Amino acid sequence: MAKTKKFMVVHHNPGIDCNVVQENWRKMAKLESAKWIRTYINQAEGVRYCVWLAPDEEELERIFKEMNVSWESILPVDETTPDMWGEKAWEEHLRKEAVADTWGN
Repeated sequence: MAKTKKFMVVHHNPGIDCNVVQENWRKMAKLESAKWIRTYINQAEGVRYCVWLAPDEEELERIFKEMNVSWESILPVDETTPDMWGEKAWEEHLRKEAVADTWGN
């Protein structure tokens, strides 16, 4: 896979059948042009927040259109955790992230 960026995709589908969502997840887990990392879901509100690695937003749009999956937004994101909050630690993280070929864990 080419160099990737991290994206947060928001899907808002109140009342969607979870079996449909799970079937799509099985398909998306096998993709080669982008990598689905994880999903946070609020089933009561019908909202899913999905973390992806992809070369660009257009590739994710292509995938979702092919699979007939709607989305509300696709945003490039960076990750931070409490142990990165110190200035030196954050700068070090950004240097390593810029050259890393990881899957975003």
